[in-house]
Amino acid sequence: MIDRRHLIAGMAASLATPAFAIPAFAQSTSRTNMSRVTAYAFSFPRLDGKGEIRLADYSGKPILVVNTASQCGYTPQFTGLQQLYMRFRERGLMVVGVPSNDFAQEPGDDAEIAGTAHDHYGVTFPLTVKTVIKGANRHPFYGWVASERPLDLPGWNFHKYLIGTDGHIAKVFPAEIEPLDARVVDAVAKALPAAG
Repeated sequence: MIDRRHLIAGMAASLATPAFAIPAFAQSTSRTNMSRVTAYAFSFPRLDGKGEIRLADYSGKPILVVNTASQCGYTPQFTGLQQLYMRFRERGLMVVGVPSNDFAQEPGDDAEIAGTAHDHYGVTFPLTVKTVIKGANRHPFYGWVASERPLDLPGWNFHKYLIGTDGHIAKVFPAEIEPLDARVVDAVAKALPAAG
């Protein structure tokens, strides 16, 4: 037989909440409202040596971050990236190219990378210095990507991350999806700030 006094005391103790404790529903709400790290926390050294590409400078605008390579079957995507950039840059789109030799297709130095992108493909959007994008020594941006979208890591060159106006990853497009594919164009158009 259960002692009623112990039962009532136990129930009262479980229902009592100290005055300083945050109720469970408020704890979960405050956690979801805490600002998580966004893409705006990261920057890359510029390929041209003129400082940093600070993603925070594009806060509130969509940013397409693409790991690139000069000797890849997808290298001609530079043309589509440039066209996408020209089409939407006046409305706020930024494209950032991140050259990487992680797939052994960007062996050149800064001058060779610039020559391919700028001279051969007419790229005018900013490029970073050659960057490690995978493994233990990857750039912090790609570490953040791994925490945000662990199933969407770069599997090859020209993997595309569309950062939304909130600073988080809005869409991911693997290498085989061309920059002017309707899925990319539509996602960029939807991510653009409303016309003022």
